[in-house]
Amino acid sequence: MMFVEQIKEGQRVIGSDEGHVGTVDSLSGQLIKLKKNDPESGGAHHYLDLALVVALDDDTIKLIVPAAEAKERWSEATE
Repeated sequence: MMFVEQIKEGQRVIGSDEGHVGTVDSLSGQLIKLKKNDPESGGAHHYLDLALVVALDDDTIKLIVPAAEAKERWSEATE
């Protein structure tokens, strides 16, 4: 994955439809950990597979799936 080293805390994560999915907290192996205080999180950390990332710019990570599908795919794995 060419973008892994560019993923950092605070970046917005959006779906292919530009819908908000979450905000990066950190990386956990091959998963993006989303902040639990993001309005979309429901108060829990969520994790998305790095394989869903299609593009990245300075402050935004874009996924290959729409926001609603990304939320269906996220996990709430505990550390």
